[in-house]
Amino acid sequence: MALWNIGNWARSARMMALAALVAGTFGAAVPASAQEVAPEELAMARKYIDLTDRGAVFETTIVEMGIDTMRQIITQNPEIQEETSDAIGEVIKSYNGRKGELLDQFARVYAIYFTLEELTEIVAFYESPVGQKLATANSELNADVRRVLQVYTNNLRTEFFAKVRSELRDQGIEL
Repeated sequence: MALWNIGNWARSARMMALAALVAGTFGAAVPASAQEVAPEELAMARKYIDLTDRGAVFETTIVEMGIDTMRQIITQNPEIQEETSDAIGEVIKSYNGRKGELLDQFARVYAIYFTLEELTEIVAFYESPVGQKLATANSELNADVRRVLQVYTNNLRTEFFAKVRSELRDQGIEL
């Protein structure tokens, strides 16, 4: 059975373009194909992002960075907890107003994957009552799906290991 097919190739090509795009965000050269997105596609993709940004991903990420930084510094320097907290607060403030930078990059990713016509249909759906309900419920739904997947994965890990062990036993190999 071939593990590599056209679907994998197309997915890899998209991922390489996306990696180039991300690298471009941090100063590396980006191929022209990854940079050239029609303004109307970008605008429609951004509209989708704005309609579905219920999880406040930017704010959550900045706060998580603050918590991680606090933990890292205080672990090694517990005597400067208050100063570190103040410094983190100042740095968090410095990111106010920069959410658009991240959302624009998200929009660029969607503009690479979808045509203007597809983006228009997607936006129309998310502007509808059921689309707005989905957008509102998505973060809770995703959290519930992650919990279900975690339970499934934990059970699968045990079952899978037992089946491999049984196959090995059938070959006369004991673990």
